[in-house]
Amino acid sequence: MRAPLPHGAEQATAPARVAITVFTVQHGQEGQTPQSQEQLSELEKAMNVIIDVFHQYSRREGDRDTLTKSELKLLIEKQLLNYLRHVRNKATIDEIMKDLDINKDAQISFCEVMLLITRVTIATHEHLHDVEDQQQQQQQHKHQHHH
Repeated sequence: MRAPLPHGAEQATAPARVAITVFTVQHGQEGQTPQSQEQLSELEKAMNVIIDVFHQYSRREGDRDTLTKSELKLLIEKQLLNYLRHVRNKATIDEIMKDLDINKDAQISFCEVMLLITRVTIATHEHLHDVEDQQQQQQQHKHQHHH
């Protein structure tokens, strides 16, 4: 029996397998020719960057494919600097770690770190729309006063 997936990840199983295959081929496994970066779409390049950044931090200590709390803290401080400005104190890092660590093994897997990246991306997307809406309202407000 397979390990349970995080909530909402059921539909992601098949596409994840495809992404892993593309990643393996792109990095030139034995008997395969590496794909050039030019052949990858913007989204595929972004996915490779996420994987590479995760590995930059996961390989510093302990298990090479998970993040310890200190690796997670460093990743947040260096890679999510602008989007998670408020995450500076130990209590907040502890809370994020506890929230992400689904299987409670004190390690953050790639799947678990993707939950953080997804949440931050969604929040950023919503924030950008809020800023856009405010700018449009300000423009409309200016036009109303000029007539």
